[in-house]
Amino acid sequence: MYSFQTNVTSLVAAENLRNNSDFQSRTITRLTSGYRINTSADDAAGLAVANKFRTDVAELSQGVRNANDGIGTLQIIDGGLNQISNILDRLKTLATESASDTFSGSRTTLNSEFTTLLGEIDRQAANIGLASGGGTGGRNNIALSVYIGGGDTQGHSAVSVALNGATNIVDTNGLGVNGNTITSKTLALTALTNIESAVANLGVTQGAVGAGENTLNYASQLAQSQITNFSAADSHIRDADVAAEAANLTKAQVLQQASVAALAQANAAPTSLLKLFQ
Repeated sequence: MYSFQTNVTSLVAAENLRNNSDFQSRTITRLTSGYRINTSADDAAGLAVANKFRTDVAELSQGVRNANDGIGTLQIIDGGLNQISNILDRLKTLATESASDTFSGSRTTLNSEFTTLLGEIDRQAANIGLASGGGTGGRNNIALSVYIGGGDTQGHSAVSVALNGATNIVDTNGLGVNGNTITSKTLALTALTNIESAVANLGVTQGAVGAGENTLNYASQLAQSQITNFSAADSHIRDADVAAEAANLTKAQVLQQASVAALAQANAAPTSLLKLFQ
């Protein structure tokens, strides 16, 4: 049927031109943004999954920073424990010197340094928060709960490091060397026995700190692995395939040009009906 009133061919051509123009617009948007999904309409289900991966990456990225902060805190404590260990070495040297019958010097002089070093142990233990009296900020223990994320539950998303037992107090009282002196051979021998126990007690705390550092390191490495994998999964869903979209752009341009030419022909078709009046 031929009609002046309704040019169906023109309407079909116009609809196809609109579709091809929309296709070209979406392709250009994907190429310029780098994303396959730019609006919810592009892939609502895929966007929901990709958003979950993206929020997981954000959580884990902060979790890695939290773990690094926790490791830094434990490294500060570890440094203090190493210094206390060095002091115990010197205390043992002084006590050994005083405990010998061959010592001909002044034990009072030795004891003066010995007592001073005992005070330094208390000061350093307080500074790292592991002193009987509370230490810096009134603490006498360290309890860290480091939230890292990536777990199937909130409990599995956090790593806890606790140094809050009596065996973790590293001042002279906790180590069992408070009140020791080396002003005589007998007292020096007693001090040596106590220092041996102090070294063992300090080792318990150092072991706990080292285990905490290792645990946080392992947790951080897992989080970094999860960040990589979640980012890859997000990319597979959200990112545009540039090669495919470049091909689509060429296709869209050809279709649009063909649609424009066809629409022009369809719009000119009714004029051929005028020949019927000749």
